Amino acid sequence: MAITDIKTFAHLSASDIEALGQELDTIRRDVEHSLGERDARYIRRTIAAQRILEAAGRATLFASKKRWAWLTGTALLSVAKIIENMELGHNVSHGQWDWMNDPEIHSTTWEWDMTGSSAQWKAAHNYSHHMYTNILDMDDDLGFGILRMTRDEEWKPINLVQPAANLVLAALFEWGIALHDLAATKEQMGVPQSQLFPPRHILTEPNKAFWRKAGKQVAKDFVIYPALTGPAWKSTLKANATANLVRNLWAYAVIFCGHFPDGAEKFTEEQFENETQGEWYLRQMLGSANFDAGPAMAFMSGNLSYQIEHHLFPDLPSNRYAEVSVKVRELCDKYDLPYTTGSLGKQYLLAFRTIHKLALPDQWLKRTSDDAPETSSERKFAGISLPAWNGGEWLAEHNASEWLAEHNASEWLAEHQPTWGLDPVTGERRGLRSALQEAKVALKEKAEHEKQVLREAKAALREKALTEKALLTEKANRKGWFSRTLRRNL
Repeated sequence: MAITDIKTFAHLSASDIEALGQELDTIRRDVEHSLGERDARYIRRTIAAQRILEAAGRATLFASKKRWAWLTGTALLSVAKIIENMELGHNVSHGQWDWMNDPEIHSTTWEWDMTGSSAQWKAAHNYSHHMYTNILDMDDDLGFGILRMTRDEEWKPINLVQPAANLVLAALFEWGIALHDLAATKEQMGVPQSQLFPPRHILTEPNKAFWRKAGKQVAKDFVIYPALTGPAWKSTLKANATANLVRNLWAYAVIFCGHFPDGAEKFTEEQFENETQGEWYLRQMLGSANFDAGPAMAFMSGNLSYQIEHHLFPDLPSNRYAEVSVKVRELCDKYDLPYTTGSLGKQYLLAFRTIHKLALPDQWLKRTSDDAPETSSERKFAGISLPAWNGGEWLAEHNASEWLAEHNASEWLAEHQPTWGLDPVTGERRGLRSALQEAKVALKEKAEHEKQVLREAKAALREKALTEKALLTEKANRKGWFSRTLRRNL
C-alpha cells in the first residue's frame, strides 16, 4: 500500500513538518519580493529568441529539397518547438509571469503550440496534478491512464502491452496529453465521455474546444506551412512532422524523469484527508524527482530538471528554480530528507524499468508496494525503525493500520528508540534519509539470509536424496543377492 501517513514515513513530528512548511513559505516570499526587471528581461528575451528560431527554421525550409536546408530547418524548428512547449507554454500557463500584468505573457491569454488547448491543460494539470500529486485514484497523471506505474494499482492483462503503449505515448505525446486533458476536463465538468449515441454527447463544449484547437494545429503544421513552401511542400511536411516528433520525445522524457524514477513516492487518499500545508509541501518533495542538468539543458527542459522545486512552487518563475534548489537541498539536509536526483539517463532508465517490470503480474515480482524500489510506504520500516508489523508478539496485539491511527510515529521513536530524531549530543537529525539507508542494509541482509536459508534447504534436500538413493541401491543389492542365492539352492 502507498503512503498513508506521511509523518511516519518521513520520520518527522507534526511540529517538524510545520517548521519545514514555514521555512518553505519564507523561501517563496523571498523570491516573490525580489521579482523585478531582471526576471522580466529573461522571459521577454526567451520569447524573442524562440520566435527568431522558429522564423529562421521555417524560412530555411523553403529550400528544404536540399539536404542541408532540411536538416538545418528541422533542427531550428525542433529547438523552437521545445522552448515554446517547455519554457514558455508550460510555465506561462502556470501563471509564473502573471505578476508582470503583461496581457501577452499571461496565463489567461497564452495559447501554446500543442494539439490540446491551454485551457483544458490548465484544468487537468494545474488543478488535478499539482493539487493531488501522486495520490492514487486522484492524480490522473499517475501513468496517464494507460501505464501501471505502481504496484498499488491492480494488475490487468492489458498491462502486458504497456511497453508498446509507452513507445506510442512517447512518439505521440502531445496527442496523449491532449486526450488526457480532454477526459479530465469532462470529468471535472460532469460531461459524459464521448459516445456515438446520443449525438449530443459528441457535440459537447469540451469536444468542440478540443477539435477546434487540434484542427488548427494540424492545419498549421501539415497543410499551411508546407503549402507556403511550394515545390518543397513534401519535404517541409516531413520536417514539421520530425520537429513535432523531436519535441514530443523530449517533453515525454522530461516529464517521466520528473515523476517516475525510484524515490518518487505515491500516496493514499487517507494521507490527503486533513493534510496540512506543511504536509502538502512534504508530499511534493517526496513525490517528485529532479535530474542533473547544466544551464542549457535546464533551459531546454523548461527548468523542469528542477521538478521538486517546480512542484513546491509551481507559480514561481522558472528562472529562479536553480537558486531555490540550493535552499531546498539545505532543508533536506537539515531535516534528513532525501533529495531525489540523478543524471537524465539514470532517471529515465529507472522509469523505463518500472514500466516494463509492472507490465508483469504481481506474483512474478519479488517486492511489494511497501518495499518496491519505485515507491514504498511506511511499512517498509517495520522492524527496522518502527514496530515489527509483519509478525511476532506485536502483531498478536495490534495491526499496522490501527497502530498508525492511534500513534504518533515520532513520539513512538522518541520513547522506544531515542537515537532517532534530533540527537541531543551531536545535534544531528536522524530522519527518513537515515531510515532509508538502514532499510536498504536491512533488506540486503534479509535477502542474503533468505539466500542462505535457500542454499541450506537445497543442500539438505540433496543430502536426503543421496541418502535415499544409497538406501535404494543397498536394498536392490540385497534383493539381487537373495534372488541369486535362491536360484542356486533350487
